[in-house]
Amino acid sequence: MLRLVVPESVSAATTTAAAAADTLRAGTGDSAAAPARGRWPIPAILALALGGFGIGTTEFVTMGLLPDIAGSMRVSEPTAGHIVSAYALGVVVGAPVIAALCARVPRKRLLMALMVAFTLGNAASVVAPTFATLTVARFVSGLPHGAYFGVASLAAASLAPVGQRAKAVAAVMLGLSAANVVGVPAATWLGQNLGWRDAFVVVAIIGLATVAALSRFVPELHGIRMTDPRTELTALRRPQVLLTLLVGAIGFGGMFAVYTYITTTLTDVSGLSVTLVPLVLGLFGLGMVAGNIAGGVLADRGVDRAIFVALVSMVVILAGYVAAAHNPYTAGIGAFLIGASGAALAPALQTRLMDVAHDAQTLAAALNHAALNIANAAGAWLGGLVIAAGLGYTAPAAVGAGLAVLGVLVFVVTAWVDHGSDEA
Repeated sequence: MLRLVVPESVSAATTTAAAAADTLRAGTGDSAAAPARGRWPIPAILALALGGFGIGTTEFVTMGLLPDIAGSMRVSEPTAGHIVSAYALGVVVGAPVIAALCARVPRKRLLMALMVAFTLGNAASVVAPTFATLTVARFVSGLPHGAYFGVASLAAASLAPVGQRAKAVAAVMLGLSAANVVGVPAATWLGQNLGWRDAFVVVAIIGLATVAALSRFVPELHGIRMTDPRTELTALRRPQVLLTLLVGAIGFGGMFAVYTYITTTLTDVSGLSVTLVPLVLGLFGLGMVAGNIAGGVLADRGVDRAIFVALVSMVVILAGYVAAAHNPYTAGIGAFLIGASGAALAPALQTRLMDVAHDAQTLAAALNHAALNIANAAGAWLGGLVIAAGLGYTAPAAVGAGLAVLGVLVFVVTAWVDHGSDEA
């Protein structure tokens, strides 16, 4: 059965896709867009990752500043939580719409335009006079999220040395993970001490810096095939694209089921002082960084194998966290491992979508982040349900393990269908 889960045809498809990318680069005659074999275009990759750092900071810092925002805007904290939902909705809406409508826009120009929109959305958050306008500003801030990561992943893969596409994708997503280690704690501290609006000032500055870095260090991306909206929309008719997105939307929810309620879990269940909670959150972020790196390495050796390993790891770790949460030390270790297993899944899913989408890579890659935000919302909602039912703050980890199990089952079906279609 494992042979069906990890078919050799996927490795062949990955090799073929990489070779095709090299052929496209060679055909452009653009030496800037085609790094020498074995050499990494580090400044370009860092510029792409900087955008991920800004996006990760704005996405997660809002959660830490909800009490401050609620007090300032004179709304309840649950009502203030609607701005988190507004951002996630922006991601889900923006990813497919922007990817399809901007299919003919040169990729470098599109990346810069997306970060300009991101910067404007966060600047609007700074000056929003009412809660309603702040909600709209957060929705606008979320619109470029999925499309940026989708295009940036394709850009990194087209610039990477042969056989290292997944590592390049992971490097871009490393910006998102690094945000949880540095950007979110720093911006949260700033927002709590100087005012929540100042946190979004920092994010807007990061957005401007990303625009400048993209302009300076990222070459014209001729290695990415230009398409049109109709071609991009064909991704929605490909069973492998839809099934892979379903794996992410279900399997990734386990991480968010735990993370959403981790502060109260650590204080009420683990017995940790509230002053030490940021330390555990930092461990979670470090786990994401480690998982991103490991996930990229594993995916370059076999995309389907990497997805399967990450999902099974999530099942074991989340199930174990139900018991581990009762001790502050094991709770910290568990937080690190949850972050690592979740982050390891992301680059493999992103790379698989790029492989199975064929000519519709931009839309498929962007939809990955829409699926992950659905997982975010679903995980948080299901975790809240079991807590409200009186099952306690370790119950979300059990729910998360269940979601990861469903993710494994969906992926086994996905790989089996893919293997069957190859044989046919």
